[in-house]
Amino acid sequence: MKDFALARLVAMRLGLGLVSLLLVSLAVFAITSLLPGDVAQELLGQAATPEAVAGLRASLGLDQPGWLRYLHWLGALFTGDAGKSLVNGQPVVALIGSRLPNSLMLAAATALVSVPLALCIGITAAMWRGSFYDRLVSTLTVSVVSVPEFLVATAAVLVFAVHLRWLSALSSVSSIDGIVSFLRVFAMPVLSLCCVIVAQMVRMTRAALIDQLRAPYVEMAILKGAGPVRVIWSHALPNALGPIANAIALSLSYLLGGVIIVETIFNYPGIAKLMVDGVSTRDMPLVQACAMIFCAAYLFLVLAADLCAILSNPRLRHR
Repeated sequence: MKDFALARLVAMRLGLGLVSLLLVSLAVFAITSLLPGDVAQELLGQAATPEAVAGLRASLGLDQPGWLRYLHWLGALFTGDAGKSLVNGQPVVALIGSRLPNSLMLAAATALVSVPLALCIGITAAMWRGSFYDRLVSTLTVSVVSVPEFLVATAAVLVFAVHLRWLSALSSVSSIDGIVSFLRVFAMPVLSLCCVIVAQMVRMTRAALIDQLRAPYVEMAILKGAGPVRVIWSHALPNALGPIANAIALSLSYLLGGVIIVETIFNYPGIAKLMVDGVSTRDMPLVQACAMIFCAAYLFLVLAADLCAILSNPRLRHR
């Protein structure tokens, strides 16, 4: 019976996720349709006649009503067909497929650095709460969160690429032929993304652990003679896994927005840079597909955090 209730709760969360994704698709299509400019005019140039522009719009299907274009686009998207680029005629899936591994590699490198570092700092700050180390961590995290990614990336370029000349200002994945070149390519993009992500994750991890350390069962464990390390690892941390997983998911979802800025500054060949190029050329199928990937990844991370919180806390599985 309990397993059935848990399965029903998980199914409800998945259903809400699908409904949210459907609403997001509607919002993405509506917003991209309202962007200024006309792709037909962009392709033909300013010297094109109105008749030529109208003919190209008809051949691209841009003269159809918005609701009809949305239904056609959504139906094709469910079948895995994101359409063709309005600029070069190539399939959007192929264009994204050539860039997606690069973005996943950048996200994986950032997660491998940021998650262990943030958990270590957040747990130790909670263990020694109220100390000089805790106050220093709190001050630094608040300061770093206040700094946007483009400022961190620009400062990194000025320091490490312009003045010190240790790293290249542009990140070229094709130049990677070993560990040293991998570190040189990913050092500044990962540093720029980790600053804000680590700071946010540290604050949320620290808050989740301190909330558990104030619980009565922790006081009882201390009265029984449990040391600080055992209190953290055996009592507080298992009960804080849900909030910590939520903190990791929310922090990594913030990575999806920051990667757009970082890939643009460092000219990194990922899907965020591809989406920015699509906006500049009014390539709406490409922009819509990239936006849906970012939105779906965000919803997946939030849903994963929600499910982790439900599975780790029995109280959330019952009304």
